[in-house]
Amino acid sequence: MKYIDILNGPKNVSAIIQGCMRMPDLTKEAAADVIRTAYECGINFFDHATCYGNGEAEARFKEAFPMTGLKREDIIIQSKCGLCFDRNEFDWTKDNILSSVDGILERLDIDYLDTLLLHRPDVLYDPEEVAEAFDILEKAGKVKYFGVSNLVPMQIELLKKYVKQPLGINQVQLSLEQSQLIDQALYMNNKTTQFSINRDGNALDYCRLNDITIQAWSPLQVGMFGGTFIDNPDFPELNKALGELADREGVSKSAIAIAWILRHPAKMQAIIGTMNPDHIKDISAAAEVKLSHHDWYALYLAAGKYLP
Repeated sequence: MKYIDILNGPKNVSAIIQGCMRMPDLTKEAAADVIRTAYECGINFFDHATCYGNGEAEARFKEAFPMTGLKREDIIIQSKCGLCFDRNEFDWTKDNILSSVDGILERLDIDYLDTLLLHRPDVLYDPEEVAEAFDILEKAGKVKYFGVSNLVPMQIELLKKYVKQPLGINQVQLSLEQSQLIDQALYMNNKTTQFSINRDGNALDYCRLNDITIQAWSPLQVGMFGGTFIDNPDFPELNKALGELADREGVSKSAIAIAWILRHPAKMQAIIGTMNPDHIKDISAAAEVKLSHHDWYALYLAAGKYLP
């Protein structure tokens, strides 16, 4: 496994994160197998959110974790708050942040979170309330590090004006198929293609300049809910390129697609969501794959991009 230091966050963390969104679908025994398998593959970082199964993912993790033989200090636990689907709103109020964290800790049966992310932007939020909530959580020892998800640079700048704690993470979507984070830099000022549209305010460069680690969610996904591009007949060229490199490296196509993200010099993390232990093992091999500069571009172009 490849490990990185989050400059404004936990250190020596796995480049691959085990996402727990689908854990409510498992028995506690199967969930324990997922956690144990991920850890044996070198994954020490587990990602949750209050909205994953409306808290059921965290509760299932709590039931399963004692069965793994692991200790709390062996792993990094991250959760996110702010998405309140039961109320059909996003909520970054002080009261909601504080009550959300208390709920997370109770459901997971832990004393602290390694990292807390604000989950998507609440467009009605008061940054001073967020700052108060962060101070309370930090002083109480309930959260060690803080970050955000799906925020553009100016939203982060506004938050940074008020919060004292560094924002060490921005969790955003990135895959070979959903590569908007990278595209615009290649096609800037080009009216002949949609790739030139700046959809995120140069978030990648901003995060690199400000020591914010990007966590890529849905790294094998088509769109937001379009399924995977792996072995998808709609992506023949991409699967051909993935297959050739997979054969060369002795790994799966999925591992190559994850390795493409990890090859980027921004030192990103990739979040995998599979609950299949065999798939976890297959994908974890991505951390050992050494893609060349040429390999990276070959995959990018096979995904339907072109060089201007």
